[in-house]
Amino acid sequence: MNAIARLLKPRSVAVIGASGDPTKTAGRPVAYLRKHGFAGEIFPVNPKLDSIGELRCYRDIASLPSVPDVGIVLLGAERAIGAVRELAARGCAAAIVLASGYTETGAEGARRQQQLIEAAGAMRILGPNTIGLVNLTEAIVLSATGALEMDHFDVGSIGVVSQSGGILGSLLSRAAARGIGLSKLISTSNEADLELADFVDALADDEATQVIALYVETIRNPDKFRAAAAKAARAGKPIVAFKIGRSEAGAKAAVSHTGALAGADRMYDALFRQLGVIRAQTFSELLDIPAALATGRVLRGNRIAVLTSTGGAGTLVSDSLGMSGFDTPAPDEQTAAALRALQPGDQAALDRNPIDVTLAGLQPDLLRGAIRTLLASPSYDALTIIVGSSSLAMPDLMAGAIQDCLPLSDKPVIAYVSPHAPTVGALLTQRGVPAFAAAESCTAVLAGMLQAHRWQPPQVDATPAEPVPTDDLAAGSLDEAQAKALFARFGIGGPREFIVSTPQEAERAAHELGGRVVLKILSDQILHKSDVGGVAVNVEPEQAAARLRAMSDEVQAKAGVRPERFLVQQMVTGGTELILGMHRDPLGTAILLGMGGVTAELFQDTTLRLLPPSGGLSRGEALEMARALKMWPLLDGFRGRAKADVGALADAIVSFSRMVAQLGERLVEAEINPIFVLPEGRGVCAADGVVVLR
Repeated sequence: MNAIARLLKPRSVAVIGASGDPTKTAGRPVAYLRKHGFAGEIFPVNPKLDSIGELRCYRDIASLPSVPDVGIVLLGAERAIGAVRELAARGCAAAIVLASGYTETGAEGARRQQQLIEAAGAMRILGPNTIGLVNLTEAIVLSATGALEMDHFDVGSIGVVSQSGGILGSLLSRAAARGIGLSKLISTSNEADLELADFVDALADDEATQVIALYVETIRNPDKFRAAAAKAARAGKPIVAFKIGRSEAGAKAAVSHTGALAGADRMYDALFRQLGVIRAQTFSELLDIPAALATGRVLRGNRIAVLTSTGGAGTLVSDSLGMSGFDTPAPDEQTAAALRALQPGDQAALDRNPIDVTLAGLQPDLLRGAIRTLLASPSYDALTIIVGSSSLAMPDLMAGAIQDCLPLSDKPVIAYVSPHAPTVGALLTQRGVPAFAAAESCTAVLAGMLQAHRWQPPQVDATPAEPVPTDDLAAGSLDEAQAKALFARFGIGGPREFIVSTPQEAERAAHELGGRVVLKILSDQILHKSDVGGVAVNVEPEQAAARLRAMSDEVQAKAGVRPERFLVQQMVTGGTELILGMHRDPLGTAILLGMGGVTAELFQDTTLRLLPPSGGLSRGEALEMARALKMWPLLDGFRGRAKADVGALADAIVSFSRMVAQLGERLVEAEINPIFVLPEGRGVCAADGVVVLR
């Protein structure tokens, strides 16, 4: 048994700094261990006490009769370091350090935390600044959270890992009130040693846990988290994460537009999407979605039957479902006939959805018949039951009627409790029918279940590309011509163009290209050329010389620099403008695709994919990126428009991602904006570009 397994299921626990007063924080761990039935040995350590209850109290760690599996350290920040050192010397597997005053307080606290790590040596540490952990499966509570004052908790198959101590107690108490069964709850907090990924890995092996719920502040080790999430996926255990810190107030662009478009929170979106982690959008969903997933039922499609005996509530649910892309089709004729046979007469609305069975709330047999019919119907993938006010009179009968039908199908069955009736919702959840007090919760749950079923691991490109020579590239910002030359090495071509220095050269180049041209300043210092008047489009060859002179004057006035070189570029027409860029973040390196041009940041129609640990994106992922954009119809022949060369776009995305992967840390920023996607068969064209090399 490794140290984490012993931490989660210890045979003996030492409580360092234990108090005999159970109303104090230092008195809670011993009191809770006894209250909730810990079957192992408890060793309180306090030199001022002879005993706590019938338990003998020991003067110090050295006096303990045997080596504890786990030590709960209830001392202050400085004294905790010494206690951790002594526990490690005795051979303890792990210590739980509750004290605050470490990295969360600044430089001095960081020094203290480093001392704590050094004192632990090979012993594992949970915390510091943690509230501990709770193993409900084996009735082991190694925590000081006041939520443990409750007498009963439903034991279930949802494991919770929280980077906040207070949130652990919140989830524990909320789950208990709602009849949601949990298996393990761990607060990792400062993560001096053991972190989120360690416990995702451990819960992937835990037979009692089938769903993993995460409260995330930050992911400190993305590679470790990737590996743990992949392990959970292989074990068939979905992960639901609520990530705080979604505001982009602190996001700033560096040189490229991509930095502004790919904020930190969007990187978490990309990471979770690629790992199959279901992101909870609200705190309540962190329990709602796991509660539904824990039933083990499978949502294979988006067609939902809404069974109700109260019209208004049914409309609430169906409207919410429709806003999120779910379908609520009317029953097929065979299903409608079977429903009509259950309730003759015209008082029921059985030919539409919501399916309004007026007396279902008062007649359990009628409810059973309707549920069985809808679960057997080929028209529906899931069933949402509206529990109306009539259920308040006999909640057990209604819950029992629904529960009786569950073995007939593995389709999801959830409930929306329309009156404010928490006890009814808890009863239904305990009977295997996850119940919710908001229509929007039903939608979020079904969306999470559908995502869990549809997710597939990202495709891996099985044919790694040959390296492209890049040793000759100089450090710093490349000018546009140099940037596009680099893209061309990787197979992404640009328009015909000439580098010029004088108005006369500009005019000759324009005549050489034929037709209207684009005139730009060429500088490795001014990369946002449009902002300073450094771009002119639709320039007639005869106007090129005069336009260059005017451009020089405008740029000098706005930027304080008189440009010395210019690009005269073939005018690209008939294409759709996109932006293709890269963004580095502590979570990894992402490729961004979106609506391009000068309005890229205004519309923010973008999608991100994180690069795999080695190599670039696969062609399948590239195509998924294009289809994920809101502007996808413009590429796919919207209203008679010529279809764009999406295949060439996918190839360009793959090539760009391989460039980013090959250059690695040398590449600070890279972006093609715009990349024109031309009509089918004509390819793509990199019309402008930014590259910054370390």
